[in-house]
Amino acid sequence: MASCTSLPRSGPDHKDVDRGAAVKVTTKERRVGIDYALVDLSKNVLSYFTSPQPTSFKGFGGGRGGAPEIPLGYGDVVEVAIFEAQSGGLFIPSDAGSRPGNYISLPAQTIDRNGTITIPYAGRVPAAGRLKETVEQDVEDRLASRAIEPQVVITTTTNRSSQVAVLGDVNNPQRVQISPAGERILDVISAAGGLTTNNIETNVTLQRRGRTATVAYNTLLKNPAENIYVAPDDTISVDHERRTFLALGAAGTSGRFDFEESDLTLGEAIAKAGGLRDDRADPAQVLLYRLVPRKTLAAMHVDTTRFAGDTVPVIIRVNLRDPATLFAAQQFKMEDKDIIYVSNSDSIELVKFLDIVNSVSSTVAGVTDDARDTRSAVRELGR
Repeated sequence: MASCTSLPRSGPDHKDVDRGAAVKVTTKERRVGIDYALVDLSKNVLSYFTSPQPTSFKGFGGGRGGAPEIPLGYGDVVEVAIFEAQSGGLFIPSDAGSRPGNYISLPAQTIDRNGTITIPYAGRVPAAGRLKETVEQDVEDRLASRAIEPQVVITTTTNRSSQVAVLGDVNNPQRVQISPAGERILDVISAAGGLTTNNIETNVTLQRRGRTATVAYNTLLKNPAENIYVAPDDTISVDHERRTFLALGAAGTSGRFDFEESDLTLGEAIAKAGGLRDDRADPAQVLLYRLVPRKTLAAMHVDTTRFAGDTVPVIIRVNLRDPATLFAAQQFKMEDKDIIYVSNSDSIELVKFLDIVNSVSSTVAGVTDDARDTRSAVRELGR
């Protein structure tokens, strides 16, 4: 028995670790201390575990109707044309004659950091954040007492403020300029070269004036109401989110598995992990670990007063000995980071114990045989 200390080992013994600790932070009975709820999978439970409702872009507006009007902004370059009804006015000399289209074009200018443009005899006119038509009317009102029936036309030659940043998992991240026709979220993603990842594991996040929402890319494709018009200074972030689940215990293959390009049900996930081991698994004790929203359990009339926070640790127990449960497992949707644990059958624990007993008895018998063989070998050498 003393020689057991010299047997091969891949690391320190747990007893050595325990003895060598300068400080120990342990729990009574070595329990983790996390409360959880246990729910048996059944027909009645299925309706509460539908696919989670994602956030929506509808609250940002711009889902229906025509494209939103785009105001002028800082850094835009504009040209201003001023028309007068006849010559001899403020801008058109009297010798120009009376002809249709009496106008002058002012040099192109940039809306400055104060958000203004400069118009002769009208002064500095606020422009940033205002619609082009509003600025035109403002200039006309300022010139009305000096020019002859002035009419003003403002043309944007360089649009620097009406842009949207598209970042993340797209082929060509860039700032996309918004046209007066209006662009929707999928339009600007397409302008940035489209996705570099598969649709089903891609999320789109919209940031606008301090607000943020995230919607699955497939939702944008399937629900046109979510594909809203973008607005100046929006930021669109496209992110690939790898979805995985763990399979542990007496599953056919333990490890981490990808959802890949499809959604999975519990039945499909078990099959992906190689099913249950026929020589070890207890089909009545297949456990799914998940953090579930508190409101879901409240809807099921589960007492959640012992739990803090918005989510509750839940173990969903699946009895695959019941043939009908296979139908439920095929309807139950898996979620990212779920854990499937397949328990050992009670008989397996007995088999393990008997193996130990058999190993010990075999070793004792082996020692006697080894001693006898050794004595025989020494006698042979002495001859």
